[in-house]
Amino acid sequence: MNKFLIKNPIISEKATDISAFGKYIFLVDRRATKPEIKKTVQAIYKVVVEDVNVINIRPKARRLGRTLGTKPGYKKAIVTLKKGQTLDVLPH
Repeated sequence: MNKFLIKNPIISEKATDISAFGKYIFLVDRRATKPEIKKTVQAIYKVVVEDVNVINIRPKARRLGRTLGTKPGYKKAIVTLKKGQTLDVLPH
């Protein structure tokens, strides 16, 4: 278990909406696997994780005037908790 696997929770309008269903979104390391994410969340937050879904966001090309650049890609995990459990990561 590596506590640096999970970088931080993603707090957005969509993340706040799905937290009502016991689902939370985390920014994770690109090399993280579903079982590693599950173990890490359970160890850090002391909850029971039922499911982990992973989404890889590709890097995107961005332009500012004549300059081309890239917006870096990242990996995020949607963690589903056991019914009745919550995390206190979102502002109220």
